[in-house]
Amino acid sequence: MSGTTSTLVYASRRELLWARLAAYLELSKLRIASLVLVVVAVSAYCGHWGPPQPWIWIHTLLGTALVAASASAFNQWIEQSRDARMQRTANRPLPSGRIHNVQAISFGVATLGAGMIELALFVNLLTALLGGLTWLSYVVLYTPLKAKTAANTAVGAVAGALPVLIGWAAVGASFSFAGGPLPDGIYVAALFLIVYLWQFPHFMAIAWIYRDQYAAAGLQMLTVVDPTGRRAGAQAVLGALALVPISLMPALQMPSPIYMAGAVVLGMAYLAAAAMFCWRRDQRSARVLLQTSLVYLPALLVLLVLSPWM
Repeated sequence: MSGTTSTLVYASRRELLWARLAAYLELSKLRIASLVLVVVAVSAYCGHWGPPQPWIWIHTLLGTALVAASASAFNQWIEQSRDARMQRTANRPLPSGRIHNVQAISFGVATLGAGMIELALFVNLLTALLGGLTWLSYVVLYTPLKAKTAANTAVGAVAGALPVLIGWAAVGASFSFAGGPLPDGIYVAALFLIVYLWQFPHFMAIAWIYRDQYAAAGLQMLTVVDPTGRRAGAQAVLGALALVPISLMPALQMPSPIYMAGAVVLGMAYLAAAAMFCWRRDQRSARVLLQTSLVYLPALLVLLVLSPWM
């Protein structure tokens, strides 16, 4: 009987441990972190014109992942009362009570400290500073602005694009605007703008789909400030339109007909989805735009990595 009891206690503790681990992983927003790491990896690859030293890549990705986990934890800690009012976020670890404030703050402080140390000691100081700047822009600027102004998306998009600079700095690539057919500074600026502009149609689609929940939570998204969706549609179109020429700039460094053709096709598809959303402003067109955005960026990044051989 005692053996059965011990087995049950062990099983219960193991389930509790896995549940706690799952809650912390959810607090880290793994889906967002994975996209951040892809952007860092591709930027480092392009800055090095090939795979960087394995240990540099590993330390950069690990440090960035830790900083990103911290930013997500503090973001959810700040927004927990608003998250509780939205169906899509009500089951997050803090609103649901699976993680408490002290635990979230401790996790956020620990991961931020570990990430900054990882980047500073095993990569370089500039990479660590850019990691810290990304954290500040996301937690200190973007998160509070969501409840104050519809301009929060423009600020949040900066935080979303800064990982480009993290990857670039990690491999010691130049930020100079002089020399070559396409100076390194212009190249990394183009990568930054690609990720920055991509976010506008992406987030306008999300803001439309969940506009009622955002309004209930008091978040000043553009679809809440302008319920007609006209301004959100216009921002989506302008962002997608600007992406078409910007996405072609990397080809100036190493011309690739396949990359250029792929970038144009992807850009026109993204623009068409944005234009359809702007015209219709309904759930179906918003979801098509969202799905197109989730294809566009990974596909373009793959083309960038493969472009030297195409």
